[in-house]
Amino acid sequence: MAFECPHAEDIRDVTPSARGCEECLKSGSVWLHLRICRTCGHVGCCDDSPNRHATAHFRATRHPIIEGYDPPEGWGWCYVDEVFVDLDGRTTPQLGPIPRYY
Repeated sequence: MAFECPHAEDIRDVTPSARGCEECLKSGSVWLHLRICRTCGHVGCCDDSPNRHATAHFRATRHPIIEGYDPPEGWGWCYVDEVFVDLDGRTTPQLGPIPRYY
């Protein structure tokens, strides 16, 4: 039987906090891919990016679920259980074109 992440129950429809990594836009840094927090809508950069702001957001807030956001990838990830999470087709719409910084 497959493991079902209990945090998937907490997935919310959210509004993106920015049209790119919130912290990288403020600092002028670069990113590779974006992740959006499905608890509060914070947009941060992935772990392949220099600053890893999505993971930093998880560590600061303990919000467990992110979505692959740029481009919308249709998958979720639970930081707590370290498993992919089915978003049931509920991807977060982007605010507009995402600037490219890689």
